[in-house]
This record gives sequence, structure tokens and C-alpha cells, in this order.
Amino acid sequence: GAALASIASPVQAADGKIVEMEISNLEDGSSGIVKIQLKPEWAPKGVKRFEDLTESGFWDGCRIFRVIPGFIAQFGISGNPEVQTKWRNANIGDDPVAVTNARGTVVFATAGPNTRTSQIFINTRPQGNGFLDKQGFSPIGEVISGMDVVDKFYAGYGEGAPSGSGPNQGLIQSKGNSYLEPKFPKLT
Repeated sequence: GAALASIASPVQAADGKIVEMEISNLEDGSSGIVKIQLKPEWAPKGVKRFEDLTESGFWDGCRIFRVIPGFIAQFGISGNPEVQTKWRNANIGDDPVAVTNARGTVVFATAGPNTRTSQIFINTRPQGNGFLDKQGFSPIGEVISGMDVVDKFYAGYGEGAPSGSGPNQGLIQSKGNSYLEPKFPKLT
């Protein structure tokens, strides 16, 4: 089954949509719900992209491919290479950093200025990752329910290749879940 699936249409809250995601294949074999409150006042471009990805069903079947305990949990490469191709080079401009990278904030990964596409991480460090603020990582929202679920994302593979034994992002992009499922079956 899908490790990550947005199971509800975003619900409009007073200060931004709430996206509910059902997460399966946690480290203990269970499933759980993570609710993310989007904050357009923090990062309007990033929130719009996250909403577009959610509405297109992008998250269905995504794996949490990079979990570094006490730092971040990263996802956002589609398990379907055809879907990924549509978004891979669809860069959006940066949003200024309006709030710090506190524990539970949801942030786009980047490869430098104006390179946000579809990859997301959740800050998991108890004291936050404020050092990321100066690097331009602008939170787009925060986990309002389910950080206990985030803390159960499978972390056993570690950092991605080539510096660790985790999945190679290039191979996820080109082969999707046909690469991940046999080689990294425990991924959340």
C-alpha cells in the first residue's frame, strides 16, 4: 500500500488550509494521521505549490525517503516517474524566511536559490533547526497533529547515497517505487 496518501481534501481554516495525510508502514508497522496547517502568510508561493501538489494527488504513494533522526524527515519524490517528470524541473521562486525552522515546521527542500519543486521536509529536531533560516529555508506550515507519527517514520536506512546507505534520489526520480519497494521495503 501507499506509504503516504493525502486522504482528505484540504480544509480551509482561518489562516490557511489543513492537509491531512495518512501515513503507513511506520517503524512499528502501524499507520497514523499527520495534519499540516498551511500558512500562506509565511510563504505564499510555497503554500500554493504544496496545495497544487496535494490537489493533483502527488503525495499518493510517496515514500519518506530520507529520515535523519533529530534533524529532518524528507519526502516529495513521486513513486510514479511519469508524475515526477512533470514536477522535477518546475521550480518556484523563494519566499523570504518569515518564521524559524522550529520542530514540526514543514519546509521545501532546495538545491539553491529559486529551486523549490516538490521535495518537502519536516523539522524533527527538538530544539528546531534555526540554522536553516539563514540558508533560506522558509517554512510553509506546521504539523498541528501527528508529530508522534512523524517520530515513527522509518529511519534505519539513514542518509541517501552516496554518503549513506539510504535511497539514491536520482534513482527514485527515474524509477520510482519500482526501485524503492524491493530495495528499501521498510521505508515509511
